[in-house]
Amino acid sequence: MGKYILKRIIAGLITLFVLITVSFFLMRAIPGGPFSPGEYKKTPPEILKRIEDSYGLNDPLHVQYFRYLKNIARGDLGVSFKRLDSSVNSLIAHGFPVSAKVGAVAVIASLTAGLTLGIVSAIRRGKLSDMAAMTFATVGVSVPVFVIAVILLYIFAYFLRILPTYGLLTWKHYVLPVACLSFTPVAYITRQTRSSMLEVMQQDYIRTARAKGVSEAGIIFKHALRNACIPVVTYLGPLVAALLTGAFVVERLFAIPGIGRDYTTSIGDRDYAVILGMTLFFGIFVILCNILVDIVHVAIDPRVKLEK
Repeated sequence: MGKYILKRIIAGLITLFVLITVSFFLMRAIPGGPFSPGEYKKTPPEILKRIEDSYGLNDPLHVQYFRYLKNIARGDLGVSFKRLDSSVNSLIAHGFPVSAKVGAVAVIASLTAGLTLGIVSAIRRGKLSDMAAMTFATVGVSVPVFVIAVILLYIFAYFLRILPTYGLLTWKHYVLPVACLSFTPVAYITRQTRSSMLEVMQQDYIRTARAKGVSEAGIIFKHALRNACIPVVTYLGPLVAALLTGAFVVERLFAIPGIGRDYTTSIGDRDYAVILGMTLFFGIFVILCNILVDIVHVAIDPRVKLEK
């Protein structure tokens, strides 16, 4: 196990290096910049050049690149070009806990609802509840999250006026963002759980359990669900990373001060340091979640041998 984790960490570091390199040069290849004259029409070109010099933006590209790598090695992700006295580290430190709270609730809600719908759909295959669950799952994977957000805002905030639309002051403020974040994951988990459950329920060991007189509930939750969860656990790796590190559209729509909102703002501002720093943070989170998923696979299915 330790040898496998070490290999994955080394592979993760190589992946992060490629991510940093590609992101860095792509950002510089796009025309314009954080202090382009078109945005600061009333600012003299000499002043803009002096500002760019202070940030090192006029240095040769390879000099900027190696300086950035050196700062990352020290844990310094740089400073924001657009926010006064704000470093990327501080933006992540303030925004990540907010995003993580909303994301954690969304992950729990997605897992609970998705597994429940998937199990019910598999048990009652071909019946009304199965068709309803599959209809929901099809809509969930087809409709974009911003469309779901607009519909929920119109119904519960504008028409019924029972839920708030911005911030995270009370539990009611979590309802709409969590519903938007969970809608698509619930659909995916429902489909995966149903498909896996239908396959597992046809296995010989399930027939043997029935022949021994094991109750239907025992067969489902003790024997079938454990193996049926393997595809769901695989999906949870990138899902957890995406939700805990901030959902860009949802945080923007509901004015949630997480790193997702900061990320989208930085893209519009061409804030190089914030974009690169948050991209790196997201990459690290994805790699760690995937390693954790592989370890959970071993706990669920002893046939999986990581060392091999």
